[in-house]
Amino acid sequence: MRKPHRYHSLKKLKIRQDWSRWSLYSIAKLQRPNLGRTYFQQKWDAKAASRAYHGEVIREKKWKRLFKRSIPAVVPMDHKYLARHDGSEQAAGRGAGADRNEEQKDPQMTPYMQMTYWPIERRLDTAIFRSLFASSVRQARQFVVHGMVKVNGKKVPYPGYLLNPGDMFQVEPEAVMFATGAPKTRSAVARRISAEKKAARGETRTNEPKDQEPSIAELAAKEKRAEPTHTELKTSMQEIMTNVDEVLTTELKAKDKQKFREFRLSVKKAIAKWKAASPETLSTLDAQFSFLKEQLAAKTGTAAPSGDAEPLFSEEDQAKLKKAFDKLKEKAEYDAQWNKRDANKPYLTPWRPRDYMSAFAFIPRYLEVNQNICAAVYLRHPVARPGLAEVPTPFSYETGQLAFNWYLRRR
Repeated sequence: MRKPHRYHSLKKLKIRQDWSRWSLYSIAKLQRPNLGRTYFQQKWDAKAASRAYHGEVIREKKWKRLFKRSIPAVVPMDHKYLARHDGSEQAAGRGAGADRNEEQKDPQMTPYMQMTYWPIERRLDTAIFRSLFASSVRQARQFVVHGMVKVNGKKVPYPGYLLNPGDMFQVEPEAVMFATGAPKTRSAVARRISAEKKAARGETRTNEPKDQEPSIAELAAKEKRAEPTHTELKTSMQEIMTNVDEVLTTELKAKDKQKFREFRLSVKKAIAKWKAASPETLSTLDAQFSFLKEQLAAKTGTAAPSGDAEPLFSEEDQAKLKKAFDKLKEKAEYDAQWNKRDANKPYLTPWRPRDYMSAFAFIPRYLEVNQNICAAVYLRHPVARPGLAEVPTPFSYETGQLAFNWYLRRR
């Protein structure tokens, strides 16, 4: 029996079009072609390695039909030279202009061979992946097939649809949030329930008598939650408010009362926004209150009978506390606007980017992307210019050259 295909393997490294640690590791271990092998073997290795990244979901016969020997390229014109001359000096004969003392820069090489797979960049699924709307090309294909993508306002269920310059495609925002956001991890209760159901299924199959296990409700009641609910956070903050009021009823100096009143006001504001509160907010308030009480106890124990009272906080401590509280306040206000906790979402909330995304977060020049509405415009076909090929590829120029020569059928 033939072994199943492994998409990622550490024995034979292959770079894939996805945001994974396996692809990142394969890029780090990427090497140039082995020149000690025969030319046919070098071309075969280059073709196999590059095809695993560029259009690995496309059949080889279909890609051979897409392959083009002509490569789109542009030659930039020097605007300063065009402004000074009208072209007559080039038709003046040999020796004309030999006495000019102008600095001539060496032109950069145009990497034509890096454009071998430029027709694949026109495909709809590849354009969605390049626009950072999906974490892999396979996921982009899934979005297209499931009707989550529109091209020029119409649903297109064909991943191989070839875009033309000026076409606009749009993906559903919820799908983009799911694709680019961190995956949702199951809680301990959910894992325990799943294990119980799995054990129950095994028990019914074997029909073996077993001891009665606790029910799902009992397990859920015994299991402690990983994070407190918003109601519990509100109750804890109200308890802090009560403790502050008790401290204010005691005999304190005017400066001490002012400090506790300012802290009481910050607790009151946090309670007003209890729906957007987080465990970090509660821990910060608790730490501030403990610090206030410790400073007050130390001050009352070593206070001098006369003279001016020492400040409760040093200037450095005041700056640190204010900076920490302002940061938490800003984060709470920002999360309250759009990034709320929602257990019904299929991705982790509050939303944060997927792991290993930063290494692949770039947008090619031939795409104009608007992340606010999850839409992009295919401006033009990718081209090669001196010193730059607009087709993103992790492979070297030599690998692209060998792969291009393989598909020229001059073997």
